[in-house]
Amino acid sequence: MFRRRKRPQFDAGAFDSILEGVKSVYRDKVRPLEAQYMVKDFHYPLLNDSDFDARPMVMLVGSYSTGKTSFIRFLLEKDFPGMHVGPEPTTDKFQAIMYGPEERVLPGNALVSNPATPFHELSQFGNAFLGRFVGCEVNSDFVRGCTLIDTPGILAGKKQTQDRDYSYEQVVQWFAPRVDLILVMFDAHKVDISDEFKSMLQKLEGYDDKIRVVLNKSDSLDPTELLKINSALTWSLARILKAPEVRRIYVGSFWDQPLNPNFMSELFEREAAVLLSDLQVVPRNNTLNKVNNLIMRTRMVRVQALILHQLKCEMPKMTGKDRKQRELIAGLEEVFLKVMKAHNVPVGDFPDVNKFRHTLATCEACRDFTKFKKLDDKLLAQLDAIIANDIGMLMSKFDSIPQGGLIDAERSGAAPPSMPSAAPPHAPPAARAAADPWADVKQ
Repeated sequence: MFRRRKRPQFDAGAFDSILEGVKSVYRDKVRPLEAQYMVKDFHYPLLNDSDFDARPMVMLVGSYSTGKTSFIRFLLEKDFPGMHVGPEPTTDKFQAIMYGPEERVLPGNALVSNPATPFHELSQFGNAFLGRFVGCEVNSDFVRGCTLIDTPGILAGKKQTQDRDYSYEQVVQWFAPRVDLILVMFDAHKVDISDEFKSMLQKLEGYDDKIRVVLNKSDSLDPTELLKINSALTWSLARILKAPEVRRIYVGSFWDQPLNPNFMSELFEREAAVLLSDLQVVPRNNTLNKVNNLIMRTRMVRVQALILHQLKCEMPKMTGKDRKQRELIAGLEEVFLKVMKAHNVPVGDFPDVNKFRHTLATCEACRDFTKFKKLDDKLLAQLDAIIANDIGMLMSKFDSIPQGGLIDAERSGAAPPSMPSAAPPHAPPAARAAADPWADVKQ
């Protein structure tokens, strides 16, 4: 029998100084500009300190009795408050398993009432959901660096769609962009996908890089049966989760009990090693994503300022303002092209022209283009300095962290997964003046 893979181990505070740097740069230099140039009205909400302070999250979804709760117990190396394991639907609540010095349960209403938590916006789903949402704190090394989200098992028929007083799909859809990894769990003895399960999986479209499909309890099957079941699941998922490649399925038995001995035990161990390696680098990838998000927001606010400045400059000084505004909105592609040529802005940095046009036409803050904030040349230099200096310094600190924030391999019993070097961002390429990338959308 092969030795079971040890739990993921990492230094939970390894990236704290980098996250503090990202938070400081955004709060002091980027967020004020986003507020001035109405980024919230055109693109996405502004971030708060709690968005940077939140630990990375991993969500587990699947039908009932697929081993979600048992897998969490394996990661924590202990039971946690509110844990129930059984062949029937046992987990009837969304549970956020977080770190705490002592075990305790936090009711959903209390959890979302604190603006400093990442769950504050869940209040939009009302008391019906909050009565089925709890947080539990547990003293475990794993949740020092990663919060786990356990979900109720997906049921079939009206038990899923009507008997629940809240929209399961909408809640999962809320979590999807906020979590760093989504484990979709299947029981090797029942891999049929109900219509309700299919609908939930379709809500995860667009987050393919986060999804890991797990075929649990595989060591209890005959190898021939396992091969057939794995092929059937691969075919079913290909029809639901559209992707050019065949989706990887992690095969094994993911809990704290020994594997049933057979000649496939070595395969199960390798599969477990790869999946647990993905979990091991979640804090590192979360930090890198926040740095990339800061870069994206910096580039977006730069383009936003240039576009609004161009619209302001096109406006007449005295009469005919309303007519000119309508012309500018209708010919927004020409405005984008002028900005691209004048400031060497890459095409990929521009927002969707039709969505931008709709906001200009409907947003109350855009009723008078002459009131847009005037562009200051120092602003462009400041934004360029953020990418070249501040983010460059953060990336240097990121690369200097020993072993990517992982505990020493000899002490953890496993070699750390290979990780590419996170190089600082390059300067954007110069845009070609002759091309008009918006020609095909012009009216």
